[in-house]
Amino acid sequence: MKLIESISEMQSLSLTVRGKGKRVGFVPTMGYLHEGHASLMIEGRKRSDLLVATVFVNPTQFGVGEDFEKYPRDRDRDMSIASAAGVDIVFAPSAAEMYPSGYQTYVNVEKIALPLCGGSRPGHFRGVTTVVAKFFGIVQPHIAFFGRKDYQQLAVIRQMTADLNIPVVIVGMPIVREADGLAMSSRNAFLSLLERQEALCLKTSLDEVKSCFKNGETSSAVLKSVAMKIISKTASASADYIEFCDSLSLEPVASVDVNTLMMLAVKIGKTRLIDNSIMGEE
Repeated sequence: MKLIESISEMQSLSLTVRGKGKRVGFVPTMGYLHEGHASLMIEGRKRSDLLVATVFVNPTQFGVGEDFEKYPRDRDRDMSIASAAGVDIVFAPSAAEMYPSGYQTYVNVEKIALPLCGGSRPGHFRGVTTVVAKFFGIVQPHIAFFGRKDYQQLAVIRQMTADLNIPVVIVGMPIVREADGLAMSSRNAFLSLLERQEALCLKTSLDEVKSCFKNGETSSAVLKSVAMKIISKTASASADYIEFCDSLSLEPVASVDVNTLMMLAVKIGKTRLIDNSIMGEE
């Protein structure tokens, strides 16, 4: 496995590989890798001749007062996990390499990026779409892998890719969970032992709502109150949002069916976590 930090070197290598008729796969990450990231890389390995993963904490997707400076970083650990998962190239540019002095171009997806995390974190998705568009231009992938835990991010990237006619296949991969059900996230490292236990309220909420749905409840307002009751009983938890949406458009729905997506963002202490589930899925 090779580490590349230069945009020109990464782009040149990818174009050379593509010129030989080989398939380039891509897994973008902000590092501090875990089994969820590894699952994307393992799938990417199966479907690519050259597999590239990024390790880049993207400053443009963090707002004022967010956790950019303290976002966990461990390059050696990341390299070890990526290598074990079959990655060929880790592309880890500096912020100055990606956004040099005088940089002024951004990609903005509108409607689908505005609610939910977009409403709670203004400018977040502009940063995400900009960096992913840049990575697509640098890495030149045929196929790219994103986790479904960040469901809105996946939807926004799909919209951007379609709207800008970017010839990259976007693959959404299932959420990977800890043994007790907590969705794997680099931000879980911020949780104290007590907060780690209380963070299970996200998965408990999803499970209880799905149980109520299977028993015949379809009102999103009623189901939201079920989830809110669980979260409000958790000492360190405060809900950012709990929403029921169409799984394709992310438009809110009043009546829930098997294709409805439940999305929630909850602060556990100072750490903001997200999770989601489609009602008809196990």
